[in-house]
Amino acid sequence: MTVAAPSRSVGATPAGRRRRSRRNRPTWSSLIYIAPALAFFAVFVIYPIGISVQTSFYNYDGLTVATPAGVSNYVNVFTDPDLRAALGHSLLLLVFYCALPVCIGLVLAGAMSRIRIYGLTLFRALLFLPQILSSVVVAVAWRGLLASDGPVNWVLAHVGLGSLTTSWLGDFDTALPSIGLIGTWVEYGLCMVLFLAGIVTIDRSLYEAVRLDGAGPVREFFAITLPALRPQISIALILTITFALRNFDLIWNTTRGGPGTSTTVPSLYVYLDAFQNRQLGQASALAVVLTVIILIIVALVQLAVREPSDTPRRVRSKGASR
Repeated sequence: MTVAAPSRSVGATPAGRRRRSRRNRPTWSSLIYIAPALAFFAVFVIYPIGISVQTSFYNYDGLTVATPAGVSNYVNVFTDPDLRAALGHSLLLLVFYCALPVCIGLVLAGAMSRIRIYGLTLFRALLFLPQILSSVVVAVAWRGLLASDGPVNWVLAHVGLGSLTTSWLGDFDTALPSIGLIGTWVEYGLCMVLFLAGIVTIDRSLYEAVRLDGAGPVREFFAITLPALRPQISIALILTITFALRNFDLIWNTTRGGPGTSTTVPSLYVYLDAFQNRQLGQASALAVVLTVIILIIVALVQLAVREPSDTPRRVRSKGASR
């Protein structure tokens, strides 16, 4: 008696794989749909970047004829002590603009995923409010709050901490940390919303399993929630790092780099060189270096927090209950 061999599925054959690869291969006609976006991106992003790179190799004031400068503008970027100090300020602001908002966002998202109280949606909206406010409004408001006769010093004086009162944005020791805390207040809401969106996609059965093992809220957070939020943490780090390194408007509207040069950042020097000192070549070189630094840091963050390809992520099904 002859037993028929089990048939192989069409998708497993080489011919089936070739047909599937041809089906997934983009066609020239599909480029028609993205051509407008590509044209817009090329004209308003790629072309200005190319002009900036070209200008960085010239001495140019925006009025007279540009003269070749070679790499002298880039040499000035790395040898100028003021620019190195400004870069150090930006790296310090990463703690306030990136690390603290991510940590606060994780704590708030973890707590809100377990709390069921009336008005929680409104509370979430209020916490996210700083993210949608104009940076000019934020700067002016906090400049008034942190003034010598502002509400912060008034509260400190009336609770017995009058010795701590100072001109927070006018003191050499407190100006940069004060701006950093303003950035923390602005950015933590974005991180919280990203993490809340990630938490609702986690399979509820994972939480039930660790609770049966006797895990408490803290262990549950570090065993289930934190590893599952790896993609959201990556996005939050990229957004906050970019905001920290390109930050200009918040500093310009609060301290303008003062007192002295205690709150200067590279983007502030880009503005001053381009629009006040009329050194467009120097400003372009600094902008190019700053862009490269941002890209390198973002790439390192993506490599550090990327999810292992061999670790499947269980996603909450549509019918799963909390």
